[in-house]
Amino acid sequence: MIRGKLFALLLCLLLCGFDVYAQQTTDSNYKKPLKEVLDEIQEKYKVKIKYNPDMVKDKWVNYAEWRLRPDVDTTLSNVLTSLDLKVNKEGPGRYKLKEYEYFRWSVSDGWKELDRIASEYHDKESWEVRKAMLRPQLYKALELSPLPAKPASKPIITPKRIFDGYTVENIAIEILPGLYINGSLYKPLKIKGKIPVVLSPDGHWEHQRYRADCQIRCATLARMGAMAYSYDLFAWGESLLQFKEADHRRSLAQTIQALGAIRILDYVLSLKETDPLRVGISGGSGGGSHTELMTALDDRIKLSAPVVSVSSYFYGGCPCESGMPIHQCGGGTDNVEIAAMAAPRPQLLISDGQDWTAHMPEHDFPYLKKMYGYYGAADMVENVHLPAEGHDFGPSKRHPLYAFVAKNFHLNINTIKDKRGNIDESKVTIEKEPAMYVFGDKGEKLPSDAIKGFDQLQKVFAAATRE
Repeated sequence: MIRGKLFALLLCLLLCGFDVYAQQTTDSNYKKPLKEVLDEIQEKYKVKIKYNPDMVKDKWVNYAEWRLRPDVDTTLSNVLTSLDLKVNKEGPGRYKLKEYEYFRWSVSDGWKELDRIASEYHDKESWEVRKAMLRPQLYKALELSPLPAKPASKPIITPKRIFDGYTVENIAIEILPGLYINGSLYKPLKIKGKIPVVLSPDGHWEHQRYRADCQIRCATLARMGAMAYSYDLFAWGESLLQFKEADHRRSLAQTIQALGAIRILDYVLSLKETDPLRVGISGGSGGGSHTELMTALDDRIKLSAPVVSVSSYFYGGCPCESGMPIHQCGGGTDNVEIAAMAAPRPQLLISDGQDWTAHMPEHDFPYLKKMYGYYGAADMVENVHLPAEGHDFGPSKRHPLYAFVAKNFHLNINTIKDKRGNIDESKVTIEKEPAMYVFGDKGEKLPSDAIKGFDQLQKVFAAATRE
C-alpha cells in the first residue's frame, strides 16, 4: 500500500514538473504547433479553417499567444505571415489555408500600388523617360542583356497540310544550341503581297496549342488573311521531349519563353510574305502575361491583345510569368504598367468576371486610357469586359479579337462571316495532336544534339550569355 502511494506521489510530481516545463515562456519562444494554434483560433473566434494536414505538419508558431488580436483576420495574418502562409476568405467565418502567394495582392493594395507607380509621371515626356529606363531593366532581369547569339541552323519544317482556306505547317526553331521552340504556322491558302502575322502563345490550359479552340483561333485568323504562329510554352507541349513538366515551374522558363518569342519574330519577319508593319501577338492567361511582356520588350510588335490576364493585383501565378524579377524593375512595376508600354500601338484587353481581371473596367483600364491619352491615342486601347464569363479563350473572347485584328490590320472580316453576318468558325478542321508534332509521333525525329534536361539547359544558357 505504501509503495503504491509513493508511486502515485512520484507520478504526480513528474506530471507537475512536466506541466511546469511545458509552460509557454520566453525560454521556448512561447512556441506552439501550428495545428494547435489554428484549433485555438477556430474555437476562440468561432470560425472554420480548411487545410491539408501536410501544410501544417512540423510547423511551429513562435510567440503564438502574443499574436492573438481582437479580430480574427489580424490574428491569422500575425500567425501565418512568418510561415509564408495565408488564408483566403471563402465566406462569413470560412477560411482556406494556402501557401503565401507572392503574385497575388488584394484588389485595394494592387490599385494603391498602381497609383503609386503612376505618380512618377504626368505626361508623355515623363512617361517616355520611365519607359526608356524600364525596358533595359526588363531585359537585364530576364538575363537577356545582351541577347545570346542566334544559332545559324535553319528551322525544321514539316510538310504543309491544306485545308479550307488555310494551310498549316509545324516548325521547330533552334533558339540556343540544342534548344528548340516548337509551333505551328497557319497561313491563308492564297497569299497576295504582304500580309500580317499574329503570334499566338497560349496559357496553361490542358493540351495548349493542340486544343480545339487554339486551332480554331489560328485557322480563322489565317482564313481572314493573316498568318498565325501558335507556339509552345517552355516545358509544355512538344518541349516535354527535352524537359520534365516540373521544369516549367522554374524561373528560367520566363526567360526561355521570351527568347523563344524573339527568335520567332526573327523568323516570321524573314518571310517574304510578312508585312513588318502588321505584326501582332495575342495569348490568353499565362500567354497573356507573355503577350504584354513581349510587347513591352520588342517594338517589332505593332498590335497586342492579352486575354484574361492583365491585372494590377495579380502578377501571374506561374514562374513562367513572374519567376524572374521583372516586377522589381524601375523601383517596382506591375503588369498594367508593362501593358502601358505598348502605347500608342493598338491594344485590346479582354477581361471576365470570374478571375483576377474581374475589376479591369474600374481602375486598370482607366489608367491605360490615360496613358494612351498622353499620345492623343486613347481610342487605340480597348477593353471587352465579360462579367458573366470565365477564364477561357472561348468564342466570346475570340470574336472580339478577330474584329480588332481586322480593323487595325485592314483585313476583311466578312470573309469569316456566314450569310447572316455572324462569325463562322465551322470550316476549321480540328486536327489530332500527333498531326501537329514536329519531331514525330514518339519524338524520334528530335535532333541527336538536342538538350536533354534542365541541368544541361542551365549550362548551355550560362555559356551563351557569357559570350
